[in-house]
Amino acid sequence: MGQSHRRLLLVSLSVLLLTATPVAADSTLTQRSAIAADQRLVSPGDVFQLGLFPVANGTKWFLGIWFTVSPAAVIWVANRDRPLNASSSGILALSGRGDLVLLDAARDNETVWSSNSSSATVAQLRDNGNLVLADAAGAVVWQSFEHPTNTFVAEMRCGKDLRTGALWALSSWRGADDPSPGDFRYVMDTSSGSPELHVWGKGRKTYRTGPWNGMRFSGIPEMTAFEDMFEFRFTNTTDEVSYVFRDRAGSPVSRVVLNETGVMQRMVWDQAAVTWSVFWSGPRDQCDRYGLCGAFGVCNVVDAVVCGCVRGFRPSSPAEWRMRNASGGCARSTPLQCGLGGGDGFYALRGVKLPETHGSSVDASASLEECGRRCLANCSCTAYAASDIRGGGGGSGCIQWFGELMDTRFVDGGQDLFVRLAMSDLGSNARRPRGCSEEALSGEQSARPERVQERGGPDRQAAAPQPGTPARLLHPLLGQDTCLRIHEQQELGHLYF
Repeated sequence: MGQSHRRLLLVSLSVLLLTATPVAADSTLTQRSAIAADQRLVSPGDVFQLGLFPVANGTKWFLGIWFTVSPAAVIWVANRDRPLNASSSGILALSGRGDLVLLDAARDNETVWSSNSSSATVAQLRDNGNLVLADAAGAVVWQSFEHPTNTFVAEMRCGKDLRTGALWALSSWRGADDPSPGDFRYVMDTSSGSPELHVWGKGRKTYRTGPWNGMRFSGIPEMTAFEDMFEFRFTNTTDEVSYVFRDRAGSPVSRVVLNETGVMQRMVWDQAAVTWSVFWSGPRDQCDRYGLCGAFGVCNVVDAVVCGCVRGFRPSSPAEWRMRNASGGCARSTPLQCGLGGGDGFYALRGVKLPETHGSSVDASASLEECGRRCLANCSCTAYAASDIRGGGGGSGCIQWFGELMDTRFVDGGQDLFVRLAMSDLGSNARRPRGCSEEALSGEQSARPERVQERGGPDRQAAAPQPGTPARLLHPLLGQDTCLRIHEQQELGHLYF
């Protein structure tokens, strides 16, 4: 900003502050009013308040929005990088050009934060926690919901505007008592046809939710248990990719927080106990640590040795696996035979959080059977699954993976993943159901792994299971097969064409 322009701005603000009326318990701010010291904006229903709050024993002050019932639950912070030294020096006002600014009176009314907007004539704090700037015609020119800090609340989007490139993402606080930007970010990965949410910390991916499957994120089955309290909506269009939740009528207020340690938490206000209850955390356990078992590995938290290889794969580095480092993942026991005349098929891995979707493709209009045919016809396709589990019957739509399968784990209520293997790795019991031609899909035989029951012999590939016998995953750390018991009324089988 040029010196002459800055002087003009300071003069206009000085005139404004001399004529402005202090605000007390109002929800709006105009160009003829201002907030200073301990004054507040209060949303119409007294759900949220906006004002200055202290940290670090009162030595630093920030402009923020918080729940009225819980002032410590701050959902948005303006001047994260430039705190005030005292509340008495802070002044919030709308400038003559329609910009919301926080000034430091102790520094000659220096601007410490600005909305960088124009033409706003009024600012209002709404009952959903959104601070909205509007022009004289009522059109929104800026809103705090478009600039999240470390918290999502109901009606707030998480995702990306594909037209402008704007991101609606969270960044953690530096510490529990320090709102400055921390080490972790919660962002929507839109690089594939099946977007998912990731937590990043210090340049490394640390956690992901799994892709949206029509009802919930694949790796958060708990979401279905909250449907009586929250409504979830996922948008994936040419204009935007976003996730929004709403509190259902009569439900207590809630928030989703990315804390300073990189953990996502859904917190719900317990009015009777006057505290926040944690309904869900992610990562929830060691299997939620991104890439713990490496490529083509699968994590099962119920076992003391959590990492194993999907059938048809062995450890890429047995020595590292023996030292409890499975991050190098697994390699195929037998190369795929696509184009070599030997034939490939699919192993049905049941009840899992789907692998990372980066680089995958999605066709929501295809059936699951058509998805399998397409995968088999493409030598680069390594697995497929339904993209939408609504309606039952195994789901519909088609996700295809074309490289390594990363970050797969068992979860309650998980999905079916069909992993491509050479026919020799499927065993001699792979069979075609009656009525299917050589080119047609053979039909699936269900086998949902539930829990570790027993272990097999030393360092050997699991033999082809008979119907009704345990599904097997090789546990290289122990040099043994880990048997995963299936539903008694179901059969274990393979898909092939």
